[in-house]
Amino acid sequence: MRIMVDIGHPAHVHFYKNFIREMEKKGHEILVTARDKDVAVHLLKAYGIKHTVIGKIRPGKLNLIREWIGRDLSIYAIARKFRPDILTGIGNPCAAHVARLIGAKSIIFNDSECGGLGNSITHPFANVICTPACFNKELGKKQVRYNGYHELAYLHPNYFKPDPTVLEELGLNENDKLIIMRFVAWGANHDVGQHGFNMQYKKRLVEELNKYGRVIITSETPLPQEFEQYKMTVSPEKILDLMYYATLLIGDTQTMTTEAAVLGTPAIRYNSFVGPNDMSNFIELENKYGLIYSVCDPDQAISKAVELLQMTDLKPIWKERKDRLIQNKIDVTQFMMNYFEAAAGNSFRGSAGS
Repeated sequence: MRIMVDIGHPAHVHFYKNFIREMEKKGHEILVTARDKDVAVHLLKAYGIKHTVIGKIRPGKLNLIREWIGRDLSIYAIARKFRPDILTGIGNPCAAHVARLIGAKSIIFNDSECGGLGNSITHPFANVICTPACFNKELGKKQVRYNGYHELAYLHPNYFKPDPTVLEELGLNENDKLIIMRFVAWGANHDVGQHGFNMQYKKRLVEELNKYGRVIITSETPLPQEFEQYKMTVSPEKILDLMYYATLLIGDTQTMTTEAAVLGTPAIRYNSFVGPNDMSNFIELENKYGLIYSVCDPDQAISKAVELLQMTDLKPIWKERKDRLIQNKIDVTQFMMNYFEAAAGNSFRGSAGS
């Protein structure tokens, strides 16, 4: 089978990396294209995944539309030569469009009900849309639900083994309190019109939480000079190891919030998505498993962080909650492999797993 994978975000590299390795071991041919966003290309190089860079993220809705058109044309040209059986991506309009144009199948993954424009120009062209079981929108006959989250494609214990040497690089040990702050750029298609922590609150976060442990900041946008001492210095491919050992994650991030939850690290998320129409995975992680807190008030985010950092049994409690989640969910990479092979054999809708 010939599969074309289009990467649009650093988290997509993690999502597909085990799938790519395992499918290549089984003799399938994989071609990877990638958007130059944040550290996506760095991660592909770090994991030894051959790829072709197509497109670069630029701020603004108009630039996003221009980029999509350019990526459609470039991916179409590559796909005509490669002749894939299946194109795949996460919320990826280019994969869906090009598959339709060349007569291939498209399998699109989506965990965001808030996709807006992106979903509207992707879903009508996709053959199959794979969503977590908790996804709160019905997408019709194209939808296949699986009992997991995107993050369980790479953070399931079958694949992820934390490396403690990342702490040595920072002069820390497993008993030290480590607070990771993550700030995003709000430049993706689903981020238009949304916001997270402003600079005033970022400064307050550092001032308040620095009293309780070592603060490390990872940011998609340049940090002011006063934050340079807190800037993350470990390689991007080690951030998941660092997050595993962290005491707390706080930020306006979406993906890293779920990653922290799956790793058993308490997470506090503040941004304008939080509310009655929030993504279903965040609602489930908070209400069913008690692993995260999503708040719509930045002051509440700070006070909750202080409350958690003052707990003496924080990590053991979260480990129990994380273990329950893992027991309830599936190995998402295994689901992907099974489903794609079923698709190649024309049994296209397959089983979503349990």
